[in-house]
Amino acid sequence: MSTNKLFTMLCAALLAASVYAQDAPAPVAPLPSANQVAWQQLETYAFIHFGPNTFGDREWGYGDAPLESFNPTRLDCEQWARVCKQAGMKGIILTAKHHDGFCLWPTKYTDYSVRNTPYKDGKGDVVGELAAACQKYGLKLGLYLSPWDRHQAFYGTPLYVEYFYAQLEELLTQYGEVYEVWFDGANGGDGWYGGAKETRKIDRSTYYNYPRAWKLVGELQPKAVIFSDGGPGCRWVGNESGYADATNWSFLRIKEVYPGYERHKELQYGHEDGDKWVASECNTSIRPGWFYHEKEDGRVKSVDHLVDLYYRSVGHNGTFLLNFPVDKEGLIHPVDSAHAVDFHKRVTEELKTNQLLKASIKASSTRGKAFTTKNLTDGLFDTYWATPDGVTTATLDITLKKAQPLNRLMLSEYIPLGQRVRKFAVEYLDGKQWLPLKVGEATTTIGYKRLLRFPTVTTKRLRIRFEDSRGPLCINGLGAYYAPQGKTGFEEQADNLKGFDYTIVKTDDSATTLDLGKVITLRSLHYKPTTTGMVSNYEILVGESLDALKPIAQGEFSNIRNNPIMQDVFFAPVNARYVVLRATRMVNEGEPMKYDQLIVK
Repeated sequence: MSTNKLFTMLCAALLAASVYAQDAPAPVAPLPSANQVAWQQLETYAFIHFGPNTFGDREWGYGDAPLESFNPTRLDCEQWARVCKQAGMKGIILTAKHHDGFCLWPTKYTDYSVRNTPYKDGKGDVVGELAAACQKYGLKLGLYLSPWDRHQAFYGTPLYVEYFYAQLEELLTQYGEVYEVWFDGANGGDGWYGGAKETRKIDRSTYYNYPRAWKLVGELQPKAVIFSDGGPGCRWVGNESGYADATNWSFLRIKEVYPGYERHKELQYGHEDGDKWVASECNTSIRPGWFYHEKEDGRVKSVDHLVDLYYRSVGHNGTFLLNFPVDKEGLIHPVDSAHAVDFHKRVTEELKTNQLLKASIKASSTRGKAFTTKNLTDGLFDTYWATPDGVTTATLDITLKKAQPLNRLMLSEYIPLGQRVRKFAVEYLDGKQWLPLKVGEATTTIGYKRLLRFPTVTTKRLRIRFEDSRGPLCINGLGAYYAPQGKTGFEEQADNLKGFDYTIVKTDDSATTLDLGKVITLRSLHYKPTTTGMVSNYEILVGESLDALKPIAQGEFSNIRNNPIMQDVFFAPVNARYVVLRATRMVNEGEPMKYDQLIVK
């Protein structure tokens, strides 16, 4: 190509870009930063939970696990990276320090770290090893640092806050570029605290001085997005099941929400009148628990379940953060990795062929030549169809080359200019009659991406009606697909645990007494909570008569508020006829104890 021709093309491109920018719709605040847009484009990435909890069969370590217990024999961060890469994930977030206070890097601020364990004779650095593996496999690195520390004797004092920031600075300066920094909302409660073994309460909204954290991350990792219940970069979605509401705004009323925010439900759909862009991250574990438990080897989420969560996270204007509980050897379990890889293959196959690439798409209104419907299917993020100023309702009329079977639809807004659509409807032509697609959920918000599933229809024409918007429409992606084996949803199977028959002989606000009818050898109790009346701390008593009950187990149902799954308590075999589950502390003080299932085996 000649120099003159290249120069002419460059000038034309610059002129077109200039015209495009001048004619573009005005932004509708709140708006995402460039970091937030890049973060959401990652769509799926991995969580890794690993530490002394892995070896102690715990979810929330108390802070008292012996250092010698941490001794993985085959730890291989490259295996983690390979699995995540094959599963289509774009990054990995590692729990560098969980609530137990144990540090997976050789921090200079506490002895309770990997440098005082048998792993690599104290010369290991799991954070460093993962950073190198991510770089090798083209993955981004994210780090989780628990604000709560159940190990440190000085937790709850001003000194701990300085300790927290010193460790945060270590993590942000020693391991290269970090794309996300993760702050958990669980703060304050029971802990070992240097042997004090007590409950410590802090003011979650003020104790850590989070604005200081936002400032430090901004200075040391300017490309990182900060996660907490209230952001400011991205927010928890309000559950640990991995999905967002069908109506999902990327906004929060930022002055109301803080790490540890109690009104979880509204985080699933955001605040339509919010003043800050804080999109949702949908986190869940591929197993019931976050850390590895051998008893859960047969309870890995199925491929169908994972696919459903993708449609309800990424397809509901969020991102999908899937946790792998690394096992005692230091590897992602083969069942976990197989399901994750197959899930990625399934989603890729279902959304592979956009049937609209050769379709005729006519709009009831168009802003101008730079914003035509051709932009809807060109595969480019920064081009979009838009309507003129003041036009907040419009219709897209789509005609395919021939009638096609369809059961998936994708829409996306150009979020750098804001999230706009409040309500839309999708119809298909059946003979001479327009019928609504049976998508089974509200067609309200769109945001970065909205994916709709519906029973297969065969049609030549679709119609999308945008019925309400916060400003001129800016739609940068549109697709229709046919997944021959695609499902419209997923119904999780109930736990199929079978236990001994019993009758309830006594119950009150804090205890339930079971009569098994005869003396039986018992090994475990299984408690599944309801949404209210959750037990936080428990005691189990058994006996051959009601007059001779003795305690055999006590402890904490950790993280039960956010992850209300079946809680399993195993103990040494004991002969008993009567079993008592007593709540020594409730998640919400004053509530009577309730349960969905109570099983003894």
